[in-house]
Amino acid sequence: MQHPLIGGSDNTFQQRPIIAPGCRWRQVVESAPHAIFFERATVESVRPEIEQVVRLIQRKDQKSLDEALTLLQSTVFSFSMKVCGQRQDAEDTMQEVLLKSVPNLAKFNSPKALMVWLYKVAKTRCLMSRRRSKFAPREALSLEELMPDRQELEKLSGNTDATPETSLLRRESAKRLREAVQKLPPDYRLILVLHDMEDLRDEDIAEITGLRLGTIRVRLHRARLYLRKELAKQNNHSVHRQMAKSAVQISERPRPARCKEMFAELSNYLDDQLDDSLCEELEKHMDGCEPCRAFLASLQQAIQQCRTASNEAPDSQASAKLRRELLSNYQELMARITRRRANEASRV
Repeated sequence: MQHPLIGGSDNTFQQRPIIAPGCRWRQVVESAPHAIFFERATVESVRPEIEQVVRLIQRKDQKSLDEALTLLQSTVFSFSMKVCGQRQDAEDTMQEVLLKSVPNLAKFNSPKALMVWLYKVAKTRCLMSRRRSKFAPREALSLEELMPDRQELEKLSGNTDATPETSLLRRESAKRLREAVQKLPPDYRLILVLHDMEDLRDEDIAEITGLRLGTIRVRLHRARLYLRKELAKQNNHSVHRQMAKSAVQISERPRPARCKEMFAELSNYLDDQLDDSLCEELEKHMDGCEPCRAFLASLQQAIQQCRTASNEAPDSQASAKLRRELLSNYQELMARITRRRANEASRV
């Protein structure tokens, strides 16, 4: 049996809840009033804007190149804002990545190759940034510290109305989500952004970061749990009102230790990474554990916030100025290449 943290089968995600399609508990979640639906890219797909960039570059006219650079600017800047957290860092990253990309644009015939290259260069620049969040934890995230204790589980089971999503929508959702993401240690934040905000596959993330698939799964799960915990803090005012209701149900709840064993596998469950036996075991536990179902729902809400987060755009005037400089550099480069090829042909 393959351990779920070592990887798993690739799956095509369709319009459906964030639940493994082969799992029995899926029907329970689909019928729930707060079931979450989202659409994830298929296994073979690449971000559509990157595919469009390659098509535009191949046209080799100035208008198409300008459009391609505009798309690249938006992609690199929005990614850099999520990772760096500072507009100046994101702008510096965007400029540096695009300057490096100009001499290489004509070489990219594969959208995937361009995508991996862009993210690889951008993530290196972002992680080198000196503007690190003062709130970011200095040590690696401990799974034990991210697990809810018995008290929180009891609060969650009695708090079905307030969720990270609804709370964020009431309280400047974009800003609060961004602050929560920035509190993550950089190595964990990068994986969360690439997977849940940029919608990349584990295999692509491995190629970009040089990490093993198992390491990516571990960091992703701990980053999600940390984010859920940060967002859940905003609901404390609602949770406290449910404490009395939760307290009367203590004797009926399963042992927290057993719940925590299940929590370690929740990201793999949500991403269709569990084998059938583990999936069945987790669902059996969920069937009899209201707090765990509530916890799973809160984790789903946090992931959904990442998936639906809006992208920030670079300054339009500064971007236009940068594109003019890049186009000029690109045209000079193409002219040199044309002259060199003509000289080589004349000597033959």
